[in-house]
Amino acid sequence: MEKRSLYTVLSPRLLDLYTLNGAIVVIIDVFRATSTIATALSNGARAVYPVADVDGCKTLGAALGAITAGERNGQVIEGLLHGNSPAEYPPAFIKGKELVLTTTNGTKLLHMALQQGAAEVVTGSFVNLNSVSQYLLKGDKDVILACSGWKDRFNLEDTLFAGAVVNQIGQYFSVNCDSALMAKEMYLLHQHDIKSFIRNTSHWHRLKAFGLEKDLEFCVTAGAAEVLPFYDRKSGALTALGASC
Repeated sequence: MEKRSLYTVLSPRLLDLYTLNGAIVVIIDVFRATSTIATALSNGARAVYPVADVDGCKTLGAALGAITAGERNGQVIEGLLHGNSPAEYPPAFIKGKELVLTTTNGTKLLHMALQQGAAEVVTGSFVNLNSVSQYLLKGDKDVILACSGWKDRFNLEDTLFAGAVVNQIGQYFSVNCDSALMAKEMYLLHQHDIKSFIRNTSHWHRLKAFGLEKDLEFCVTAGAAEVLPFYDRKSGALTALGASC
């Protein structure tokens, strides 16, 4: 049997260079959207609605009676109830509730992937690394690991996560993709010192200024929120696979 293909997209600006039709697209926004999504669902949220813009977040939140949350440039948006910190969504707060979320990079990329014909969309971060890898292995589709970056620019943390996935499952795919090979080599080089290495990243310095160091360390903690957020087109929501809205 011919192996499925696996590609890594290093920036949203490069997404249209890849064929998404028929593929599973993994949206990666380690700092912090996809870490927050996994955490909220792992802690019992019924659903997370990823919205590309602020007005849409407010409107949908009001219609659903849901929690509205989001950030731009690392800070909570005025008029929304909560931010994009995983720590804001413990079980005691989020269990049984719905969350409408908009962020600078991750939710925007998710909608780009849908518009460009992705067959399936899931979200990934170090906190749910194993759940993502196992789902991709069980699938029957090509895989696109899509890094959100920072305002269309490359970033290290998303690429490191893509490399962790390639390291776990790459042998079962055809990886004719230099960016995926580079991501894997970068991950292997730093897999034992990731929490130290990420302190060099531009995003770390950007978010550190807002006192978010604990957030950032959590976001690179493998297995901290093992759940598979799966996007359902009918409801427009991410839910833990197997759960319903």
